[in-house]
Formats: sequence, C-alpha cells, structure tokens
Amino acid sequence: LITPYAQFDFKFHSPRTEKSFEVTFSRRSDSMPPEPEEVKHHPASLNQLLLKQLISNIPGKTPLVRFLTRELSNIDRALAERLIKELGENFSPTMPISELGLNEIRILDRLLKEARFGKPKGECLSPAGEYNLRLGIMKELRPDMVATHAESADAFEGHPFIVEAGVSLGGDNVRNGLSIYRFANRIPLLFEQGNDIVTKTAQDIPWGQYKISASADRIGVFCSIVSTKIPFKGTGKEYIGDDSLTIKQSVRKAIQSCCVQLKTKLARRAELKSRQDRSRNLKRYIPDVANAIMKFFESVKTPTVSAEYVRQMQTGTLTKEVLEKKLAQHVETSDRQNVVELGSIFGYVHEQAEFVHLAPRAETDMYSKPILLQVMPAGEGATQPPQVGIQFLESLRVNREKPGIEKVATEDNQVPSK
Repeated sequence: LITPYAQFDFKFHSPRTEKSFEVTFSRRSDSMPPEPEEVKHHPASLNQLLLKQLISNIPGKTPLVRFLTRELSNIDRALAERLIKELGENFSPTMPISELGLNEIRILDRLLKEARFGKPKGECLSPAGEYNLRLGIMKELRPDMVATHAESADAFEGHPFIVEAGVSLGGDNVRNGLSIYRFANRIPLLFEQGNDIVTKTAQDIPWGQYKISASADRIGVFCSIVSTKIPFKGTGKEYIGDDSLTIKQSVRKAIQSCCVQLKTKLARRAELKSRQDRSRNLKRYIPDVANAIMKFFESVKTPTVSAEYVRQMQTGTLTKEVLEKKLAQHVETSDRQNVVELGSIFGYVHEQAEFVHLAPRAETDMYSKPILLQVMPAGEGATQPPQVGIQFLESLRVNREKPGIEKVATEDNQVPSK
C-alpha cells in the first residue's frame, strides 16, 4: 500500500513440493518519494544534551550570536540579539560559546522552549506522496471509490511532520465498517490499533454528513504520518498516542478532506443514477405513447391543426416506428439539456459548450456516450489561461466484447495522472 513504487518477490521452497509457492507484489508506480534534505535543528526541538553536543562540535571562539544564527533554523540576527538580551546580563552577542557552563546552557534551553519560532520546514521528510498512496490503495484493494489528501508540513515539539490520508469505499476483502491502515515513516503499524490516534480520530468522524454509513459501507481509512520524531507510546513503538493535539487535528483535517471528495463523487453518482432511471422510465412508456398518438390520429375525422400529421400517416411517412424513434431522440436531447442547465450553476457559457464523442481505440472498444466539452474563458485582466472542462453525460463505459472479459469501467477506476 505505502510502497507501490517497489516490487517484492517472495519465494518459499519446501522439501515437500506441494508446499512451495511464490508471491509477487508488482510495481504500480515509477514515482519515487523525494529524498530528505539535511536541515538545521529547530530551536524548539533542542534539549540540554543536544545543546552540549552542538556547542562541542564547533570552535570555542565562536560568538554566541553566530552560534544561534548558523547552527539553528528560524533565527536571524535580529531575533538572536533579542534572545541574548533576554538571557540576562551574563550573556552578550560576542560571548564565546566556550564560556557557556552547565548553568548557562540550562538557562538558554529554558528560553528556547518558551520562545515562539516559525514552523520548521518539511524538506527533511520523505513522505510517500499522495499520488503513490492513491496508486497503492487502488492496486491492493481495488475500491469502488478512493480519495487522498496530503496536509502541509506542521510542527510537533519543534519537529516537522506531514500527514497523508486516504479514504476508500468498497474493494476486495474489505469488511463492512471501518478498516484502519496506519503507517509511521512509511512503516506499517500492526498492533494496538484501538489506542492509536488514527483509529480514535476516524471513529469520531461524522460519516453520515458525507453520505457514508460507518456500519453498512466498506470503508478503508489510510493514514501515514512522517516526522523526525514520531510520538510513539510504549517501548515497542506499536501505536501513536492521541495526546498530541496538533497531530490529531492534522489527521482529522486530512481524513475529512478525503470525505469531502467522496461526498462529491457520491452526489455525482446519485445524480447520474437518477438521470438514468428517469431516462429508462421515459423510454419504457415510448411504445404506449406512440401507439396512443397513432390511434388519436386515426380517430380524427376532419383534421385542422393536425392535418399535416394525418396526411403523413396516410402516406406512410409517419409510422409507429418513426414516432418511437423521434420520442427516444427527444428523451436523449432533454437529458443533454439538463446537463447544460446544471453547468450554468458553475458559470459555464452555453454558447461555448459542445458535445463530442470519443473515438474507439480498437474494434472491440467503444465509448457509449458523448461528453460535454466546456471552454471557460479566463476573463478580462485574468492571469490564468482559459480552462477546458469536460463533463461525462454518463459514466465512461468501455464495452469489451472479447469472451471471458466482463464489461468494466467507471470514471473512479481510472489511474490519476501525475
């Protein structure tokens, strides 16, 4: 799940041939996580022991102000001079660090913990990436829907951390309810799931607000926390405690962002199903309507307004089959107009909308429905280029007529682009 860019081959050879087997987890992605960069220590992450080590690693003649600005992050010269001033009369910017004794280091450590600094940057971290997480979920579970989100870097006790989350619906071998998958620095956490911060946060999510049933739907919750300091609980590092409010808030925001994406997809699916049901119901009555109209024209004795239709019926131009075809075309046209009206809610320009068909890729592949191609101009004074929106009138279906292959495809099963 967390390493779709790697391929694992496992081979077990037993003296009993029938017990030997091989398992291969194929690579799905060729995008590697970013390599971590070396960064300076954040002032809030220091302790007395680490301060001693940093001081001992540089020349003793180094001024204190230079030590603060060169060896620590998020401290410029102006801030360093303010900090030294708050340390007291026994400290000065030009004071050599070799004169810092145990008591001075204790005072400096206490001040660095009390002061406020900017958040550390996340360049020193190597998260799997939202793209890889999504591909891993799709590769292993094959869900009906999946949404992923990556939070921006935040800080916990001066250590940067990044939270990546994913939520899936359906899939292979997924039970009803919540299935939690936890990762810390791209390593799966397998034990003490009930006490983990991800489990407790996922259980507190109001799933009903996102049109998801926490008991009936098959929900997969995936959360990866990457940090230079993971707040594990216990000596076995089996779970992450929920006593960190900052990490808990980031986990909750990441999961809820995925839920918002799924809510939009579920609403779109319900809308498409309602439209298909409406079209199916209307087409069901087309033969009866066509038959009633033909009987009505036959019963007209002295036609006035309908004289032209009666004449076409008598000459054979207007038949029941022709009428059924016209009514079916009218139903499809009405469905297309509904799509355009829906697009007006988002500010689309109807005159610039165009229905296009996707060309088949092969004789056995055929796209059944057209799509609505919408050009949205940038507007006057806009810096963004014009955008092109594509809206499917129906879920994109690929009909494969080869034997042994079922008809498959929905827009949610497509591989996301990089």
